[in-house]
Amino acid sequence: MTTPPPAPRRAALVYNPVKVDEQRLTALMATISEEAGWDAPLLLPTTIEDAGQGVTRQALEAGAAAVLVAGGDGTVRAVAEAIANSSVPLAIVPSGTGNLFARNLGLPLTDADAMIRAALSDRTVPVDIGWATLTREDGTSEEHGFVVLAGMGLDADMIANTRPDLKKSVGWVAYVDGAARSLASAKQFRIVYQIDDERLHSRKVYSALFANCGTLPAGISLIPTASVADGELDVAIIQPSGPFGWLAVWRRIWWDNSVLRRFRAGRLVLQMRGQDASVRYLRGITAEAAATEPTPIELDGDEFGLAVRIRCRAEQGALLLAIPPGIAVDAL
Repeated sequence: MTTPPPAPRRAALVYNPVKVDEQRLTALMATISEEAGWDAPLLLPTTIEDAGQGVTRQALEAGAAAVLVAGGDGTVRAVAEAIANSSVPLAIVPSGTGNLFARNLGLPLTDADAMIRAALSDRTVPVDIGWATLTREDGTSEEHGFVVLAGMGLDADMIANTRPDLKKSVGWVAYVDGAARSLASAKQFRIVYQIDDERLHSRKVYSALFANCGTLPAGISLIPTASVADGELDVAIIQPSGPFGWLAVWRRIWWDNSVLRRFRAGRLVLQMRGQDASVRYLRGITAEAAATEPTPIELDGDEFGLAVRIRCRAEQGALLLAIPPGIAVDAL
């Protein structure tokens, strides 16, 4: 008795038409799918009304064997939220301004061909997703996924103050302008926070960050211990004080984390120096912060309005990520 050949599989491409060369990308997707013996792909553009969650669910319901996402971090976040725990591989085709999740994973930023081929292969690795429950001033709450970080305070102001036209012309450097304009009017606010239901802490801070991964563009290491595969969140409490407080924050993030930590001698210097109170690092599976007044929230670079409380949790291995050859899986 002859065994029938396996039925052809079909991939889905979810893409932000504002961020990609739509004609070129969809043609490349169709060509590679045909070469691999897969059916013609589902091509699903995002819209203002649907950032990616709805079309991703549509792809899953249609039986897609792999989902590719092409867009910025906001589009990746939306698709990851919908595909989490589905066991369907997700491939990221970086196409936005920051591409922070792709950068942290070491994915090729300009090789769509490699990422499409990775999606149609069987080389996958499980990675974590973060979930943030936001409580509004009126007591209502909603949960959203994130793959890079959730932020409360100054970093959300920075996102709001970043000019879209500047992002389009100079890329991630536009966030520097947004940060400079946010710092001019930045004010501390008081939060009560807790990690893994342990002791409560109260601090006056500028920002609280809950990270799934910790590297920013230009190799700046915001949270050097963060990993997308450890099942934990890394929390950074930004609390500079005094006239030189922001210099201490910059030294910690850029010089200490991004330069000294790369070398054995530098790590010894950091051990001898001890903790720097300008940035406090914590780690746990869940983390919660409540503010005394409504405070701006951002998730993966998108504004999410004002909230009085944010509760974040890490879900280990909830995303099955397709990766091309050459990526050091153990380093994730």
